[in-house]
Amino acid sequence: MHHPLDLLPDKARKPLFWAFLVWTLILFSIFRPLGVPLTTSAAPSGIVSFELARTPENAQAMLASWDTRTQLFAAFGLGFDFLFMPVYALALTLGSLLATGRHPGLFAKLGAWLGWGTILAAVFDAVENIGLWNILLGNVNSTWPEVSFWCASLKFGLILLGMLYGLVGWLWPKK
Repeated sequence: MHHPLDLLPDKARKPLFWAFLVWTLILFSIFRPLGVPLTTSAAPSGIVSFELARTPENAQAMLASWDTRTQLFAAFGLGFDFLFMPVYALALTLGSLLATGRHPGLFAKLGAWLGWGTILAAVFDAVENIGLWNILLGNVNSTWPEVSFWCASLKFGLILLGMLYGLVGWLWPKK
């Protein structure tokens, strides 16, 4: 299997990685203040609690703990996340591509899979956000909390694997 960004010229990879990493950090820093109002006793981790609510009862409890203004913060954050998805996915995918270039063999093959996995994480993120949007619109007693939970779980897992792979590839001495 080939890495999804194999076609990028070698000299463009590192500058693109740094550009997308910087944009990822900037956009992530914007999420921090947006998430403050979402932190309640029912949602101790704010939007992440909502993403992982899993049951209609948990999702309803979180919605009940947010006033209308706070629910608007959640809705804005979900929309803003659609801008964030391609940026973090490309940063992680480029990071895995750089790591595969440092370590051939089995490590590079794993990096190709994780390159696709980080793109898939953004797809899971999009489906999760559609589910959360539907919950905000009142479709709480549906399968959306369960769908959002599984998509968020898979997204977080793939993102963590991609970050771990990139860090190991960077810290592990080049052959």
